[in-house]
Amino acid sequence: MNMLANFDKKCLCSVFCILLALVWPVATYGCESWTLRKNEETRLDAFEMKGLRKILWVSWIAKKTNEWVLNKAGVKRELLDTVRTRKLAYYGHTIRKQGVSWRKRKCKEQCQVHSGEEGHARPGWTTLRRGQDSPWKSQSE
Repeated sequence: MNMLANFDKKCLCSVFCILLALVWPVATYGCESWTLRKNEETRLDAFEMKGLRKILWVSWIAKKTNEWVLNKAGVKRELLDTVRTRKLAYYGHTIRKQGVSWRKRKCKEQCQVHSGEEGHARPGWTTLRRGQDSPWKSQSE
């Protein structure tokens, strides 16, 4: 017998709202200052999927794909996008602040264009929001 047959859509929605309201804020506390590498992104995605699988009672033995779980829950991946949005908002807040502070100086240092060789500069992550095609094209192209 399918365990989901006992639940109606309202119950799943309320449990998912509890996940969003109680679990995600604890998991993403201080995410504005995190350095997101591929490993951390993978862990955040895995954490989000683990929470959805717990809500839907999908065992790892069932061999269901992440896409199946997302379709069954009727949601899309949001946790990593939320973290990125918070980081970008914090960066904008810090840069707009009047005066000179150590946070503003630190943000500017971390987001500057670093060049490996003369004339081969890589843009920082802030230039990606301006509609640039590839983040690895040099500024002179």
